[in-house]
Formats: sequence, C-alpha cells, structure tokens
Amino acid sequence: MTQSTAPSQGGLRVDAIADADVAAVVALWERCGLTRPWNEPQADIARARGKTNSEVLVGRDGAAIVATVMVGHDGHRGSFYYVAVDPDQQMKGYGRAIVTAGEDWLRQRGIEKLQLMVRPGNTAAGAFYETLDFEEQERVIYAKWLDGRAMTP
Repeated sequence: MTQSTAPSQGGLRVDAIADADVAAVVALWERCGLTRPWNEPQADIARARGKTNSEVLVGRDGAAIVATVMVGHDGHRGSFYYVAVDPDQQMKGYGRAIVTAGEDWLRQRGIEKLQLMVRPGNTAAGAFYETLDFEEQERVIYAKWLDGRAMTP
C-alpha cells in the first residue's frame, strides 16, 4: 500500500517504505536513538509493512530518507512509533511534515484519535509534540512479554 504526498516543508516527499529503504531506515532510527536491544527494528518493519492497519512512512528530501513514522491502528485509536528526523536535518519542518503524513494516513482510514508514547525524561520529544497540539494524558501502561522474559525498561 503506497502513499505519496505532494512535496511540502522544504521538499519532503512521503511514501510507504520500500524494500530498498529498510537498511537506511534502521540506520536513521539508530542515529536517533530509537532502537532498543529487545526490539529488532527489521522485524518491526516487516510486521508493519503493507497491512491494512499499519505502515512505515518515509520522508525524503531528494533521494535521502530524512524522516520516518511507523503508523498503525486497532480500528479505534491510531498509534505512532519510530518518529524520526535525521539529526543533521532537524529544524527544517520535516518532523511536522512526517507527523502530518501519519495523521493523514489515519484520517484516510476513519481513525479519529492518535496516541503515542514518549519515554520519561525525553523532554525534547515532549516539547516537539506539544508544538503540534498533542496533550499529555495521565495513563499507567502495563506490559508483559508473552515469551516469559523479564520486563525491559
């Protein structure tokens, strides 16, 4: 399932991830500090790609991948993961553009609410989302690994 948006915010073009993009996307996520040892980014990409309820969107400035968002929904609420902008390309509007593309992807599927998680202490991410009219909501998140391993931070 491909989505392409017209160039905006300094020429950013947004499309669904392609096979040839996977290595560059993982490298971008690593540069942005988004990967964790317990989550295999290639497996996350494979699970999200081309489904009716999820996709990985990449933002390109020319040929370079400079932004990403993994977007999905459960039929009621949308979620974002791996929102990234190349550290050397920040402050150009790419973050706003990739978030808007993800929001549009959800709207096209009739999803009305978007949620995302920000790790405690990541004040830069929180401040960024607040500029896009996100509001912090008080929630307690419970989790467990279904294979029985110990909980990760």
